[in-house]
Amino acid sequence: MRNFSILLILLAFAVPAYSATIYKWVDKNGVVSFTDDLTKIPPAYRNQVEKEERKDVKEEVIPRPPQAATRGSEQEEARTDIYGRDETWWRDKVRPWKERLKEATENYETAQQKYAAKSDELSQKKFGSPTQYKMNIAELDKLKEERTKYEAQVSEAKATLEKLSKEAHESKADPAWLE
Repeated sequence: MRNFSILLILLAFAVPAYSATIYKWVDKNGVVSFTDDLTKIPPAYRNQVEKEERKDVKEEVIPRPPQAATRGSEQEEARTDIYGRDETWWRDKVRPWKERLKEATENYETAQQKYAAKSDELSQKKFGSPTQYKMNIAELDKLKEERTKYEAQVSEAKATLEKLSKEAHESKADPAWLE
Protein backbone atom coordinates (compact mmCIF):
# COMPACT_ATOMS: atom_id res chain seq x y z
CA MET A 1 0.00 0.00 0.00
CA ARG A 2 2.85 2.33 0.81
CA ASN A 3 4.44 1.75 -2.61
CA PHE A 4 1.13 2.55 -4.27
CA SER A 5 0.91 5.90 -2.43
CA ILE A 6 4.45 6.81 -3.44
CA LEU A 7 3.67 5.90 -7.03
CA LEU A 8 0.57 8.15 -7.03
CA ILE A 9 2.56 11.07 -5.62
CA LEU A 10 5.25 10.64 -8.26
CA LEU A 11 2.67 10.47 -11.04
CA ALA A 12 0.99 13.64 -9.81
CA PHE A 13 4.25 15.55 -10.13
CA ALA A 14 5.17 13.91 -13.42
CA VAL A 15 2.07 15.16 -15.27
CA PRO A 16 3.14 17.96 -17.63
CA ALA A 17 1.63 21.40 -17.12
CA TYR A 18 -0.68 22.51 -19.91
CA SER A 19 -1.65 26.05 -20.84
CA ALA A 20 -3.78 27.86 -23.38
CA THR A 21 -4.44 31.44 -24.37
CA ILE A 22 -8.04 32.55 -23.98
CA TYR A 23 -9.33 35.76 -25.58
CA LYS A 24 -12.28 37.64 -24.14
CA TRP A 25 -14.30 40.52 -25.65
CA VAL A 26 -17.64 42.25 -25.14
CA ASP A 27 -19.81 43.05 -28.16
CA LYS A 28 -22.07 46.10 -28.66
CA ASN A 29 -24.99 44.28 -26.94
CA GLY A 30 -22.91 43.58 -23.83
CA VAL A 31 -22.48 39.88 -24.59
CA VAL A 32 -19.20 38.51 -23.28
CA SER A 33 -17.50 36.07 -25.65
CA PHE A 34 -14.48 33.80 -25.32
CA THR A 35 -12.31 32.00 -27.87
CA ASP A 36 -8.90 30.42 -28.13
CA ASP A 37 -8.44 31.51 -31.76
CA LEU A 38 -7.62 35.18 -32.38
CA THR A 39 -8.87 34.97 -35.97
CA LYS A 40 -12.39 34.13 -34.77
CA ILE A 41 -12.75 37.52 -33.09
CA PRO A 42 -14.79 39.95 -35.23
CA PRO A 43 -12.55 42.72 -36.59
CA ALA A 44 -14.60 45.42 -34.85
CA TYR A 45 -13.72 44.01 -31.41
CA ARG A 46 -10.06 43.08 -31.90
CA ASN A 47 -8.82 46.30 -30.31
CA GLN A 48 -10.60 45.55 -27.02
CA VAL A 49 -9.59 41.91 -26.53
CA GLU A 50 -8.41 40.77 -23.09
CA LYS A 51 -5.83 37.98 -23.24
CA GLU A 52 -5.59 35.38 -20.46
CA GLU A 53 -3.09 32.53 -20.12
CA ARG A 54 -4.67 29.42 -18.67
CA LYS A 55 -2.11 27.03 -17.16
CA ASP A 56 -4.52 24.19 -16.47
CA VAL A 57 -5.83 23.67 -20.01
CA LYS A 58 -4.14 21.57 -22.65
CA GLU A 59 -3.87 23.54 -25.86
CA GLU A 60 -4.58 21.43 -28.89
CA VAL A 61 -2.01 21.97 -31.63
CA ILE A 62 -2.55 20.53 -35.07
CA PRO A 63 0.81 20.09 -36.77
CA ARG A 64 1.03 21.49 -40.28
CA PRO A 65 3.79 21.16 -42.80
CA PRO A 66 5.81 24.41 -42.87
CA GLN A 67 5.20 24.99 -46.56
CA ALA A 68 1.42 24.54 -46.25
CA ALA A 69 1.24 26.91 -43.29
CA THR A 70 3.13 29.63 -45.14
CA ARG A 71 1.11 29.24 -48.30
CA GLY A 72 -2.17 29.28 -46.35
CA SER A 73 -1.33 32.46 -44.46
CA GLU A 74 -0.36 34.22 -47.71
CA GLN A 75 -3.63 33.13 -49.29
CA GLU A 76 -5.53 34.29 -46.21
CA GLU A 77 -3.94 37.73 -46.42
CA ALA A 78 -4.68 37.95 -50.12
CA ARG A 79 -8.33 37.07 -49.59
CA THR A 80 -9.14 39.79 -47.03
CA ASP A 81 -8.47 43.46 -46.57
CA ILE A 82 -6.81 44.88 -43.44
CA TYR A 83 -10.14 44.73 -41.59
CA GLY A 84 -10.76 41.08 -42.44
CA ARG A 85 -13.44 41.79 -45.07
CA ASP A 86 -13.31 39.41 -48.01
CA GLU A 87 -14.20 39.53 -51.69
CA THR A 88 -17.83 38.56 -51.01
CA TRP A 89 -18.28 41.45 -48.58
CA TRP A 90 -16.94 43.96 -51.10
CA ARG A 91 -18.93 42.55 -54.01
CA ASP A 92 -22.13 42.63 -51.93
CA LYS A 93 -21.39 46.24 -51.02
CA VAL A 94 -20.74 47.36 -54.64
CA ARG A 95 -23.33 45.28 -56.54
CA PRO A 96 -26.49 47.23 -55.55
CA TRP A 97 -24.84 50.55 -56.45
CA LYS A 98 -23.76 49.24 -59.84
CA GLU A 99 -27.32 48.06 -60.46
CA ARG A 100 -28.70 51.46 -59.40
CA LEU A 101 -26.23 53.21 -61.70
CA LYS A 102 -27.20 51.02 -64.64
CA GLU A 103 -30.94 51.49 -64.05
CA ALA A 104 -30.63 55.24 -63.48
CA THR A 105 -28.49 55.63 -66.62
CA GLU A 106 -31.05 53.75 -68.72
CA ASN A 107 -33.91 55.80 -67.25
CA TYR A 108 -31.98 59.04 -67.84
CA GLU A 109 -31.31 58.15 -71.48
CA THR A 110 -34.98 57.28 -72.05
CA ALA A 111 -36.10 60.54 -70.41
CA GLN A 112 -33.55 62.49 -72.47
CA GLN A 113 -34.86 60.92 -75.70
CA LYS A 114 -38.46 61.77 -74.76
CA TYR A 115 -37.45 65.34 -73.89
CA ALA A 116 -35.53 65.79 -77.15
CA ALA A 117 -38.41 64.34 -79.19
CA LYS A 118 -40.95 66.62 -77.49
CA SER A 119 -38.69 69.65 -77.97
CA ASP A 120 -38.36 68.89 -81.68
CA GLU A 121 -42.11 68.39 -81.96
CA LEU A 122 -42.80 71.73 -80.29
CA SER A 123 -40.31 73.62 -82.43
CA GLN A 124 -41.94 72.38 -85.65
CA LYS A 125 -45.55 72.63 -84.54
CA LYS A 126 -47.88 75.55 -84.89
CA PHE A 127 -50.31 75.88 -82.05
CA GLY A 128 -53.92 76.78 -82.52
CA SER A 129 -54.46 78.22 -79.07
CA PRO A 130 -52.52 79.46 -76.06
CA THR A 131 -53.99 76.58 -74.01
CA GLN A 132 -52.49 73.96 -76.34
CA TYR A 133 -49.15 75.74 -76.15
CA LYS A 134 -49.24 75.83 -72.31
CA MET A 135 -50.16 72.13 -72.14
CA ASN A 136 -47.22 71.21 -74.35
CA ILE A 137 -44.85 73.38 -72.31
CA ALA A 138 -46.15 71.72 -69.08
CA GLU A 139 -45.48 68.30 -70.60
CA LEU A 140 -41.97 69.40 -71.58
CA ASP A 141 -41.34 70.67 -68.02
CA LYS A 142 -42.51 67.34 -66.61
CA LEU A 143 -40.08 65.47 -68.87
CA LYS A 144 -37.32 67.85 -67.81
CA GLU A 145 -38.03 67.13 -64.10
CA GLU A 146 -37.98 63.39 -64.78
CA ARG A 147 -34.64 63.72 -66.58
CA THR A 148 -33.22 65.79 -63.69
CA LYS A 149 -34.35 63.17 -61.16
CA TYR A 150 -32.56 60.37 -63.03
CA GLU A 151 -29.49 62.56 -63.48
CA ALA A 152 -29.33 62.99 -59.68
CA GLN A 153 -29.63 59.21 -59.21
CA VAL A 154 -26.76 58.65 -61.64
CA SER A 155 -24.63 61.19 -59.76
CA GLU A 156 -25.43 59.60 -56.40
CA ALA A 157 -24.55 56.09 -57.60
CA LYS A 158 -21.28 57.30 -59.19
CA ALA A 159 -20.33 59.20 -56.02
CA THR A 160 -21.05 56.19 -53.82
CA LEU A 161 -19.05 53.86 -56.08
CA GLU A 162 -16.16 56.34 -56.01
CA LYS A 163 -16.37 56.47 -52.21
CA LEU A 164 -16.35 52.64 -52.02
CA SER A 165 -13.36 52.57 -54.35
CA LYS A 166 -11.43 54.94 -52.07
CA GLU A 167 -12.45 52.92 -49.01
CA ALA A 168 -11.27 49.72 -50.70
CA HIS A 169 -7.95 51.33 -51.59
CA GLU A 170 -7.45 52.55 -47.99
CA SER A 171 -8.26 49.12 -46.57
CA LYS A 172 -5.97 47.42 -49.11
CA ALA A 173 -8.75 45.39 -50.70
CA ASP A 174 -8.12 43.82 -54.10
CA PRO A 175 -9.44 46.30 -56.73
CA ALA A 176 -10.75 43.37 -58.77
CA TRP A 177 -13.35 42.79 -56.03
CA LEU A 178 -15.09 46.01 -57.03
CA GLU A 179 -15.58 45.00 -60.66
